[in-house]
Amino acid sequence: MATFLYKLGRLCFRRRWWAALLWVALLFGIGAGAASSSGAVPDDFALPGTESQEAFDLMAEEFPEANAESTESTVVFQAPDGEQLTSGANLEAVQQVLAELETGDEVLTVLDPFEVGQVSADESIAYTTIDYGITMGEATDEMHEQLMAALDTGRDAGLTVEAAGEVALGPMEMAGGEIIGIIVAAIVLVITFGSLVAAGLPLLTALIGVMVGMMGITALSSVLELSETTGILAMMIGLAVGIDYALFIVSRYRAELVAGHSHEEAAGRATGTAGSAVVFAGLTVIIALAGLAVVNVPILTKMGFAAAANVAVAVLVALTLVPAALGMVGKRIFGRRLRKQNPETGVPASLNKPGKENGGTRWARAVLRRPALVLGASVIGLGILAVPVASMEMGLPDDGTQPEDTTQRQTYDLLSEGFGPGFNGPLMMTLDGGDGVDLQSAAETVTNELSTLEGIAATAPPSFNQDGTMATLLAFPTTGPSDADTADLVHHLRDDLAPQLESQTGADVLVTGMAAANIDFSQVMTDALVPYLTLVVGLAFILLILVFRSILVPLKAALGFLLSVLAALGAVVAVFQWGWAASLIGVEETGPIMSMMPIFMVGVIFGLAMDYEVFLVTRMREAHVHGEDPKQSIVTGFNLNARVVAAAAVIMISVFAGFAVTSTEAMVKMMGFGLGAAVLLDAFVVRMTLVPAVMGLLGERAWWLPKWLDRIMPNVDVEGESLERYLKANGKGREDARQEREPASVS
Repeated sequence: MATFLYKLGRLCFRRRWWAALLWVALLFGIGAGAASSSGAVPDDFALPGTESQEAFDLMAEEFPEANAESTESTVVFQAPDGEQLTSGANLEAVQQVLAELETGDEVLTVLDPFEVGQVSADESIAYTTIDYGITMGEATDEMHEQLMAALDTGRDAGLTVEAAGEVALGPMEMAGGEIIGIIVAAIVLVITFGSLVAAGLPLLTALIGVMVGMMGITALSSVLELSETTGILAMMIGLAVGIDYALFIVSRYRAELVAGHSHEEAAGRATGTAGSAVVFAGLTVIIALAGLAVVNVPILTKMGFAAAANVAVAVLVALTLVPAALGMVGKRIFGRRLRKQNPETGVPASLNKPGKENGGTRWARAVLRRPALVLGASVIGLGILAVPVASMEMGLPDDGTQPEDTTQRQTYDLLSEGFGPGFNGPLMMTLDGGDGVDLQSAAETVTNELSTLEGIAATAPPSFNQDGTMATLLAFPTTGPSDADTADLVHHLRDDLAPQLESQTGADVLVTGMAAANIDFSQVMTDALVPYLTLVVGLAFILLILVFRSILVPLKAALGFLLSVLAALGAVVAVFQWGWAASLIGVEETGPIMSMMPIFMVGVIFGLAMDYEVFLVTRMREAHVHGEDPKQSIVTGFNLNARVVAAAAVIMISVFAGFAVTSTEAMVKMMGFGLGAAVLLDAFVVRMTLVPAVMGLLGERAWWLPKWLDRIMPNVDVEGESLERYLKANGKGREDARQEREPASVS
């Protein structure tokens, strides 16, 4: 592989304008497809194989007259303190709002709360439901403005009027988290390279890759039902790895120039060596993300594949567009200060200050002096950070977790105040009758049983489909939708009451509703975590054995990952569930951790963690293969790559942190914080500290591989040993600079 990538790098360097033109053409071609797309669609929380989904599918089949995909909004009214909505002035104000709501775009029906009994017992709070003739994702700015104007009409009359639903939420706003990440990345790259051109190259190529990936997602959004959140997460990951992959190749290119090679030869060698590491690092990320498909939850599968596609594009950009860009910038890949060392070629004699070891070398030597102490302290520190995981509560965000000043949150609170906390998460019982089943009698029996059940505050009258073969009825718990008691109630209904009712009535009884679906979602995530972790870690473990030709190095990498991801999850629990320092990143409401958070973090962080493992340890193995003893190879690896790994980690952290701080979406904010914390811990505590400590303690044993396994394994040659043989056979040593003619743009 290294030889193939070497040839590819040289080809793209020589034909740089053609390579750039191909990427520009691809960008415009995909952009044309994106422009013709109808746009993203909402998140699909379908849960195949669960009771909730079975009931939803059954209702869609048996109640064809109900448009399951239609959009609803809820508007709630509250009278001034001490007054009732049924009084003259207040009643008139409510009717005026209802009349204005009926004139809105795409409005089908607006229920009168006084006619259908949607009024609290003290008549101070009432609500109406608006049915829109659109599907989720089709709400417009005009519809949102019309709804807000109607609310203001009621407010001007002295009422409290709030709304919830997609139309009330309005269009999702891009908070610009990627801009913060790019700014910080630019600063870090300038400090790392000392050159604006060298700093701008990874940013530019990464942005091109992200634009290609995001336009591809937009173009396919309608066909594949890719949501806006899916695109945001794909952009977050694609931007982070795109900058990192380009950074590693640019850094290696500069090192090869300093080693005495021509520009074209340096580009080929950088692509053959660092590019090999990029390929395998990218493969680990892609495996981890695509592996989310085994969870069998559509939204996670789409997120995983979309992000994996962006990573694949980032790898291709690094292997083709980056070498082409290197040919375009020429001498300016070094800063002016370094170019002065050798004005004729523009290549300095060294990237380090004469007679002084760089920070990576000093850090490695410090760790190797007390490896056991460093190892123990690091493990204990990560273990302490992981403690909050033991009390993690999982669920899905709802309007109850929105900031208190939002109309969605105030609607939630008003409905809880007027009708009880369970009103925001009603349970739906479906009764599917067959031959000889008296469904009317069955529904009455179920209603009577529910009315006397502890934990049920009230029930609503049953609804029957047109042919009378299926009925649904609502039961309102006494506790909120995310309360643990509600989960216990759902399990009791399914495990104990439903079988009893089925034997009494002959009807099939299922329990569903959004609260039950959220409970099912959390259970699916919990059940899938261990199989997913086994699959992803197992496949990546095999891949890393091929890369490092070692058993203990991949094992150490996997165990280090588990420590970092548990510590990062602990930090997420401390901030988003316990509320520690939550205000610093704009978290206004604490609550359960999103059900998909642990499994998504496992997938993403495992891939990103292996990035740094591959980049750092392949340099150690390269030095070891070329004759250095184990400890010296560790120092050499840190001397050459530690600064670049640290810069890459800071860039990735800044990208994730930008989304965490600026996003208003709870899922994006939590993902950004969790991923940023995980990269921070994995890069600086695990890879930069634990790795040299463990490698120092293992010594030569770190590279142990059974002879029988060594014989049957293919040699992927990430360290470039076969490339060295190829170069020597073709006379491409350091003296290649003596004769190779440089293109005009390089000189």
